[in-house]
Amino acid sequence: MTDNPRALRLADRIKTIVATQLDTRVKDPRLGFITITDCRVSGDLQHATLFYTVFGSEEEQAGTAAALQSATGMLRREVGRQTGVRLTPTLEFIPDAVPENARVIEDLLAEARTRDADLATSRTSATYAGEENPYREPRTEGDDHDDEDARTGIDAEDDEQA
Repeated sequence: MTDNPRALRLADRIKTIVATQLDTRVKDPRLGFITITDCRVSGDLQHATLFYTVFGSEEEQAGTAAALQSATGMLRREVGRQTGVRLTPTLEFIPDAVPENARVIEDLLAEARTRDADLATSRTSATYAGEENPYREPRTEGDDHDDEDARTGIDAEDDEQA
């Protein structure tokens, strides 16, 4: 879809017309609880893609897809009549993947929450593998001489005798 303002306005109008017609005029028993989520119109205004979601099982979704396929001609005629464009765009209905993607994201977030909870419980019972503070403390002025002697292996008594 392009950023053509006319295409955006037409897409919004088509979405409204189709949703209204599905609610009022289409009496197909296969048509389930449907929501038109988005409409995209090509830049030349020749093709409209309508995205929809259906509440229900897989067979109800398949029945709704078949009902939309059979009602496409009537819906296209109404779109042409109510929009007044020179060439009525073809209508294509595509099931929207947003609910499935949201479900996958919710599952991933739930898994992350359980891992965070497990980590928090293991953190409370964790102990240090070595000392609590494995780093050397900064030297003070009085410790300089003792540390130097310890590194060289010379005792302070030997230092005084020499």
